[in-house]
Amino acid sequence: MDNKAHSQENANRRTITRRRILGASATLLSLPVISKVASAAGGQILAVRTWPADEYTRVTLELNAPLRAEHFMLGDPNRLVVDIQGLTISQALNSLISKIRPNDPYIAAVRVAQNRADVVRLVFDLKQAIAPQVFTLKPVGDYQYRLVLDLYPKVAKDPIMALARDLDNDPLAQVLDNLAQNNSSAPVPSVSGQVDPTTAGRQPSRANPNRPILVAIDPGHGGEDPGAIGGRGTREKDIVLAIGRQLRDVINSQPNMRAYMTRDADFFVPLHVRVQKARRVKADLFVSIHADAFSNRAARGTSVFALSRNGASSAAARWLAKKENAADLIGGLDIGAHDRQTASVLLDMSTTAQINDSLKIGHRVLGSLAKINGIHSRKVEQAGFAVLKAPDIPSILVETAFISNPQEENFLRSPANQRQIAKAIFAGVNDYFSTNPPLARVG
Repeated sequence: MDNKAHSQENANRRTITRRRILGASATLLSLPVISKVASAAGGQILAVRTWPADEYTRVTLELNAPLRAEHFMLGDPNRLVVDIQGLTISQALNSLISKIRPNDPYIAAVRVAQNRADVVRLVFDLKQAIAPQVFTLKPVGDYQYRLVLDLYPKVAKDPIMALARDLDNDPLAQVLDNLAQNNSSAPVPSVSGQVDPTTAGRQPSRANPNRPILVAIDPGHGGEDPGAIGGRGTREKDIVLAIGRQLRDVINSQPNMRAYMTRDADFFVPLHVRVQKARRVKADLFVSIHADAFSNRAARGTSVFALSRNGASSAAARWLAKKENAADLIGGLDIGAHDRQTASVLLDMSTTAQINDSLKIGHRVLGSLAKINGIHSRKVEQAGFAVLKAPDIPSILVETAFISNPQEENFLRSPANQRQIAKAIFAGVNDYFSTNPPLARVG
């Protein structure tokens, strides 16, 4: 082979080799792109839930992995647009359309579409102007990653005005209406906890001899937070809401007492907002209602708790307080949406007088409940429950029964028993106020 032919053959070999290398390189270069698309489009919707309520509507998308979401508002008509990266249309996601209820105060309808190859767009048609909060939650309890859409009204609802409207036909409603008008400039907490930090720690005077005794009823848990669940699937949040409504009706049937509920439907309320709500309506008493679970299914009986500033009165009380204080993690709270300093200041102002009054009321309520279901502890236990930290409102937490106990779960499921529990709580409260004038009387 001459030199010219040999040179040409070498050139051909180099060309073929170069093409193979380039081809291999092209394949290798394409792999990360394919991998990235597969990873981005690999997100899965595990569940879709909606929690409509007058105060706000929550939409929750439970995911197998954290995904990025962006949102913006459109007007004329009002719409909320949410773009979720790393998703493709699925049956679970499409089910969101049917989950929007006709009585939802904020959402008229929702549309789901594949906006781009790896981006799903949700368009919420709104019934009114809203202030949305969109945030993600890490796995906790039985939940995986969650994308939470909270739709709040642009102007937070005033609990005093709502209370007055509920009692339009009541002869005492005018007193509450005057209270609302006299304090219209006070901060109004939304469920997200957004209040004016300069006034959150101040309580207007409640001295008014004509005002009814106002009891704030706080059914625990709600919405994303089911609370404890019994062997038959009974959810604590449902039981305590039913008991709370029964207690409300008993109290409202009295000529000199009225009830205010921190939640009257199945939605989540952060712990510090429950406290703020009671202070906003200037309640004379705060009663938080629960039905707990314990690892020992034989545990039974009723317990009543008050706040402690010096440690828990028992290991069980400490364990329960830690468990109840974790409700915000399970229910899903956007930590960045409210002023941390405000919440911290509010929850650190509890007074010795408040705790002493709480113990007295708790003792009366415990004695009354002992006749219904028996008691788990013979004394009012104490621990650092966040929900009991109103500085100027006597506050108790009632564990009505152990939902983890099969017999007590059945007991709690009975509407007749729920009413008996409510009447027993009322009897203890009424017994206390018959000899101890509330703050509304003494200012």
